[in-house]
Amino acid sequence: MMRNEHFKWIFQVFKGLVPDLTSGIVIVVLLSCALFGIQTYFNFTQGVLSVGATVFQHGHLQRLLAYPFYHKTSAQLLVNITALVFLSGSLEKGVGTVRFLFLFLLLSTTTGFFYSFLDLMQEDSSRSDAEGLLPAALACVALTTMHTKMTKGFLCGVSFPTMALPWVLLIITTAVVPHSVLPCNIIAILVGWMYGKGWFSLLNISAEKAGTLEKMMPFRLLRSIRGIKFVPASTEERRKTLLPQINPTPGSYPVQAYAPLSSMNPANMTANIYEGWSNSTAALSGLTPPVIPQGSAHSSGPNHGHGSQQSVGQSCNHSHSDGQGHSHAHL
Repeated sequence: MMRNEHFKWIFQVFKGLVPDLTSGIVIVVLLSCALFGIQTYFNFTQGVLSVGATVFQHGHLQRLLAYPFYHKTSAQLLVNITALVFLSGSLEKGVGTVRFLFLFLLLSTTTGFFYSFLDLMQEDSSRSDAEGLLPAALACVALTTMHTKMTKGFLCGVSFPTMALPWVLLIITTAVVPHSVLPCNIIAILVGWMYGKGWFSLLNISAEKAGTLEKMMPFRLLRSIRGIKFVPASTEERRKTLLPQINPTPGSYPVQAYAPLSSMNPANMTANIYEGWSNSTAALSGLTPPVIPQGSAHSSGPNHGHGSQQSVGQSCNHSHSDGQGHSHAHL
């Protein structure tokens, strides 16, 4: 029993650390894995789809679209996929799956174009090709930080300004990810920053157009796949998908009903309370106030009388009368 609870606790911790898989991230990962399998099977030449000076020297413009999915080694593929899952998931949840895929291609293509032009300006000895998902992931982080309302970011318990988050991740990923090219990663962050500023607003796709594309293939098929979240472009539908309404089962939470003060009549307050318990509360809880027997009447003569009576609910009346016609009542 204790072992099962221990395994459940480990599963909950692991589930909290790993972000939810979304349709856009899954598509990019599958394309990268498929391309890596094809190039391994056919033994492609190293750097056949990388971007650099050859894009303009030999007119290999198709590399601008293919280089994010191209990886030279399996280690580079795994690390790039990990960086994409952890760094780009927030952007897809903020704009939707269709718009995320469009932004991914736009940011990666723009980054590859600028880097190829920069690599062309360098000498032959200092040139290096770039590939992989990391530049696009860093561009997505830079774009996300431009639209977030958070002013402070936290990484491994260290607080720093949110705008510095892409640069901190740049230093970490450049040192960890194999075959990472620092100038290309810097350009990627600058491209994400420029897009966040609205410099590419003419190339942006609206939420209405994205909503129309969601109803077509293959996005309509992605919505039906279970276990993978398809993030809609509409704000209302996106909130329903990411923040589902919780309907607790009846009896899960204690419910207490209180009578409003306006329903209580101050004149009858004394008659409705017995030793701090109201008659209605006592009846609902099964408690019955003790019944006090009727009082006795005493008479000292034809001209004097005294009577006392107590009833349930702590109601007590006393009356005195004398022969002179005066009467006093005490309530």
